[in-house]
Amino acid sequence: MKRCLDEVYPAAKAELDFTTPLELLVAVVLSAQTTDVRVNLVTPALFKRYPTAADYAGADRAELEEYLRTTGFFRAKANSVLGLGAALTERFGGEVPGRLEDLVTLPGVGRKTANVVLGNAFGVPGITVDTHFGRLVRRWGWTTEEDPVKVEPAIGELIPRQEWTMLSHRVIFHGRRVCHARKPACGACPLKRDCPSFGAGPTEFEAAAKLVKGEERAHILELAARG
Repeated sequence: MKRCLDEVYPAAKAELDFTTPLELLVAVVLSAQTTDVRVNLVTPALFKRYPTAADYAGADRAELEEYLRTTGFFRAKANSVLGLGAALTERFGGEVPGRLEDLVTLPGVGRKTANVVLGNAFGVPGITVDTHFGRLVRRWGWTTEEDPVKVEPAIGELIPRQEWTMLSHRVIFHGRRVCHARKPACGACPLKRDCPSFGAGPTEFEAAAKLVKGEERAHILELAARG
């Protein structure tokens, strides 16, 4: 299945827009309970207004909340971003640390967020266990663990460390485009021959094809039809 994932999503990547570790860290914090598309609409103006950790630390709360309002839970997210700015400024010289044990001490940052930042901003391999990743690896029988903290090492034992970050991207891509939570596009899935959960969604190609999303749709359907 992994080999097929590699073929289906060779260019998978983080779908949040960023140019620096700080931008990525803030974007991931903002992505909670909303879509990457929504976050990407908000961050250009946000990043221009607050280019440094010190800028976030000294931000006016009301103004910051207005920038974040459309991301949902904006008051809690403002708290996290203000806390991030202060912690980075006071403890890390304004720079985002490149170690997991440091990142998880920051406000609003757990292992998932830390692994996203490490893998995509610092090139440190990490497994990102979001809702898509957890759902798919359980559907595939790779693990029965429900706790993301336990899923991470369970999958890490199956896959070479240097491939962890790309595996995370590809699994998440597949979860967003094909293997949906309520109605997976089983009949139009390139992984269908090897999937133990085949049949959880429509198995007829035409019906399933209507459920496939994303820019890669034509490529996905071509591979699925071939299989």
